Amino acid sequence: MIEAGTFIQHARMYGFSLYTGVPCSYLKPFINYVIDDPDLHYVGAANEGDAVAVAAGAGLAGQRGIVMFQNSGFGNAINPLTSLTHTFRIPVLIIVTLRGEPDGSADEPQHELMGRITGDLLDLLDIAWEWFPTDENEIESVLDRAIASMDTRRLPFALIMRKGSVAAHALQSTPRVTRPEPRVTELPVPSARRMDMLRAVQANVDADAIVIATTGYTGRELYALDDRVNQLYMVGSMGCAASLGLGIALACRSRRVVVLDGDGALLMRLGALAMLGCQRPSNLVHILFDNGIHESTGGQTTLSAGVDFCAVASACGYPTVVTAARPEDLGAQLVTTAGQLAFIYAPTLPGVAGDLPRPDISPSGVAERLRGYLAGGDQAHAD
Repeated sequence: MIEAGTFIQHARMYGFSLYTGVPCSYLKPFINYVIDDPDLHYVGAANEGDAVAVAAGAGLAGQRGIVMFQNSGFGNAINPLTSLTHTFRIPVLIIVTLRGEPDGSADEPQHELMGRITGDLLDLLDIAWEWFPTDENEIESVLDRAIASMDTRRLPFALIMRKGSVAAHALQSTPRVTRPEPRVTELPVPSARRMDMLRAVQANVDADAIVIATTGYTGRELYALDDRVNQLYMVGSMGCAASLGLGIALACRSRRVVVLDGDGALLMRLGALAMLGCQRPSNLVHILFDNGIHESTGGQTTLSAGVDFCAVASACGYPTVVTAARPEDLGAQLVTTAGQLAFIYAPTLPGVAGDLPRPDISPSGVAERLRGYLAGGDQAHAD
């Protein structure tokens, strides 16, 4: 058994300063220690997949992150682990607890199957792993191997934590609770297509802003309009754009982060709104393009017609919630909301160009290009 602070202090020397995840009783000492440490940052996620995306965003911005969750929630993380960190080659360190360990102490019945297959699942996901260290003398060598694997393979690395690996650590901090103010917003009628709105985005964001486009036509249209080094076009990882943007915004507070989301994607991970509303990064603006359909998969109707996204964002703690039905309105809102976390609801008309191209730069190339741009290095590295 080791002290939480011992592992965390070693991890700090390797550059790990952002922790995110979903609680587990095995992880309680870790989470409590990080929350109490003013030099570390803990992002409580609504689900395990959002935690992976937050750490991936921080990684793109040059800040190493650790994702923590119990193995029973592993399934929630599979999508971003296969289509975000793997596809874009973004390494993060994962600490996953081994609930339901075979031949271990009695546990709840829902952990039994995952307890048997946790290691096999990591193998299937091509994620290298080791057991979490239980002796202080093992910590440095374990982290050395984890860092070597992450830097060489550009993929996540996992540590499987057994029960009793970490000594208890009581939480000393008082949680900060910010109650949102209720707002009533009149929702506008759409008057323009998404591509026209994207032109307004490119025309009104600063040159050093980071733009994250959700998967589907949004990223392809943004690329078709003007491929820029400060833009990332997500593929897969549906619903993770806001969480990825949050990670970048927290790790790189000197730059504005603009997240371009879609109604179907946001509905898939609506809990991310609560996470952003809690963290309140002043350098992030979250734009939702709502056309009411899954346009890139055949135009099937989403559930957005029955959702007041502005009311949800406001209830989740976004300090600024505004609307924009026309490109010029969106451009103006991008200017007026600078310096604060903002949610901009932008309804759009369906429709996409028939000859819309796909990016000719790979996802890993896009990520490497953005990583270099954020680091101030070579802007043109791509494969």
